[in-house]
Amino acid sequence: MIKAKDNHIYCFDSSNNDTLLDQANNKELAILAKALGHPARVHILKVLAQKQSCICGEIVEKMDGLAQSTVSQHLKILKNAGLIRGEIEGTAVCYCLDLNGLRRLRVLIADI
Repeated sequence: MIKAKDNHIYCFDSSNNDTLLDQANNKELAILAKALGHPARVHILKVLAQKQSCICGEIVEKMDGLAQSTVSQHLKILKNAGLIRGEIEGTAVCYCLDLNGLRRLRVLIADI
């Protein structure tokens, strides 16, 4: 395997070096990466980041013609991955970024 680090290339054999923690981290990163694997979900994160507060009904309006049910499915995937939170307020669900989930994503990516 080749890994770029500090502008150097290192070759190493990691075939037997995966610990249970490494395997768990790899699985977690794969789940998070899959959640980011659609442009609409990336756009949702950007919309929430720009607002810097919870958003209730505005997300669908900012999704360039996507149906409400499609946006809801994308929100569910992001929520299940731990990248956003959804809180019920009256008859609406308000969404905001889950900063702990985004920090975890940053840590896992930095570990690559």
